[in-house]
Amino acid sequence: MEEIRQVMRECLTEALIQMTLSGKKTEVLKIKVRPIRIKNQTVFQVTRYIGQKVFHENMTAVEGEEILTQELFCNFTQCQIQMESEDRSIRVSKKGKIFVTCKKKKNEATMPADAQPTKEDRFAHNRKKAYLLQEGTPVPFLVDLGVMSKDGHLVKAKYDKFRQINRFLEYINDVVPILQQIDKEEITILDFGCGKSYLTFAVYYFLHELQGIPVRMIGLDLKEDVITHCAQLAEKYGYDKLQFLQGDVAEFALVNQVDMVITLHACDTATDYALEKAVKWGASVIMSVPCCQHEVNKQIKNKEWQPVLKYGLIKERISALLTDAIRGNLLEQHGYKVQLLEFIDLEHTPKNILIRGVKKPNGGELPANRPEEAKMRGKFAVESSDVSGLIETFALDPTLVRLLKEETE
Repeated sequence: MEEIRQVMRECLTEALIQMTLSGKKTEVLKIKVRPIRIKNQTVFQVTRYIGQKVFHENMTAVEGEEILTQELFCNFTQCQIQMESEDRSIRVSKKGKIFVTCKKKKNEATMPADAQPTKEDRFAHNRKKAYLLQEGTPVPFLVDLGVMSKDGHLVKAKYDKFRQINRFLEYINDVVPILQQIDKEEITILDFGCGKSYLTFAVYYFLHELQGIPVRMIGLDLKEDVITHCAQLAEKYGYDKLQFLQGDVAEFALVNQVDMVITLHACDTATDYALEKAVKWGASVIMSVPCCQHEVNKQIKNKEWQPVLKYGLIKERISALLTDAIRGNLLEQHGYKVQLLEFIDLEHTPKNILIRGVKKPNGGELPANRPEEAKMRGKFAVESSDVSGLIETFALDPTLVRLLKEETE
């Protein structure tokens, strides 16, 4: 084992590109190691692959030397090491014999200057996006939805979708502490307009499978064939707490309390009905990526703004921004801390605003035994909202304003 330790000591340096331990003897499928920089210090990111889950841990060279030596000798049969100037291989036989080989790489002096690896190249992974769902680790629903191959490699045509899924999960990851504070045996999540359900499956997989949070999740959509297909996939994966239903967001009444509401690309005023439901339920978290804001585009009028609004493209974009700004302000008036965030880059889709609302502690709520006062407060919030002047200026009649007023009447 001392021979393994010596190799680890020599290789756990900045010259390491990647180390892979494989040939498992335990539940850990493989271990990958690579150097990263944290606060100008070089440490080693150790990634363990256990089933469909991935666990990361950072170690110093000294820590890694001892731990990886033990891991290789006791739990694996081989180790491949890529260095800047050489490749090494360690093999452990069934009888515990250790075989080490070393192969020098092509002399850098004979290579063109622009082909020689630089120090920045060796740490290029620090600039590469560290996705929550990583390429190389098969995720069942991504395979069936055509985003990944069976061996975990990305389908090139679906890279943008993969990137979008991970970007959305980053926003979900931000609110995990809030979800963990909800004092319930399981939390309820509702996804209005789930469509093909890339993100529905991703959220369920991330929260339930990776984070271990007990969730019940419902995906709602108008298309029967889509719902049938997604329900079959959920059953296939054994996701018994993931349910898909056909229905209209405006008429949905299956549950009377929801902890997180998701609405992604719900067209036009469907977003408003979903937001009204979320406010009514007092949802702790709201995630909304609006789509097709036709309503304001048809209503918007202002003589002084005519030099701007006469251009259709500009009018469309201003209408979309006004719509989401009004929605954000109304959610704030109803006890939410609201952020309007960039969902994905403009070159991938123009629908790039995510409205994230997190219920403030107590959220301005009143006890259930004072319903009339609660109604008056809600009505006052709508009528005295900061956006009331904006609505008047552009002669607007937004659906969400009407819905929230009706809720308090």
